[in-house]
Amino acid sequence: MPAVAWALAPAAAAILGVGLAWTTGFSQRTVLPGAVEARFYGFFLDRYPLFSAAIVYGLACLLVTMVRPGPSGPARRLAGGAVAVAMLLAASLYPTFGGPTLRSGFATGGVAFLNGQTMAVAYGIGAALAACVFGLALGLGGLLMAGPLRTGRGWGRWLLATGGRVLLRYLALWFALAVLGLAHAAGLGPWPRRPLTGGEAGRVAALVLLAFLPHSVLVWFDDRTRHRPPSRAVG
Repeated sequence: MPAVAWALAPAAAAILGVGLAWTTGFSQRTVLPGAVEARFYGFFLDRYPLFSAAIVYGLACLLVTMVRPGPSGPARRLAGGAVAVAMLLAASLYPTFGGPTLRSGFATGGVAFLNGQTMAVAYGIGAALAACVFGLALGLGGLLMAGPLRTGRGWGRWLLATGGRVLLRYLALWFALAVLGLAHAAGLGPWPRRPLTGGEAGRVAALVLLAFLPHSVLVWFDDRTRHRPPSRAVG
């Protein structure tokens, strides 16, 4: 399977999730088991509904890492993947929808706004902290499934290169969560209070693609660089 397909698979899963919500007519009118309904429906789903796409994207990223052949063995990928999924779900859904991710972002952005920052600046600060919590769970999950550390370069160069990749991926997640938070402004409508219309589903799918494309491109670029064959010396 080409590297670009592995990299784009999580974004495709998030878009398919939007299509599934549209075709099934899922909304707050959908009856769920009482315990699930009490934890899923509420303020944060109503205010930031497309964070559900971020959850699907994160889970798909972990699943790709789990099933894709790599330097670590299947047992480590399976065990690490189970813990990684649990961490991401806790960061996104405990104690209710949004988890510590949206709660930390909402609280931080709200305090910044009350302290005199403009709405745009406060929103950016909140999205930055939310991306930090979400990215930490996603990144630690990936490390749990990674194989033994191997580097042919000095530790200083390795740390610099790794730090640069982590920073870029964090900025991409910051962009993604900030874009997804603008769902209602982009024409989502009152979903999930009522089912998605076809036009809304199309706009949401485009918004989800826009949100996660930078992160997907970075994943593809990192993978392409990591698996690049060594150059042969000429002479």
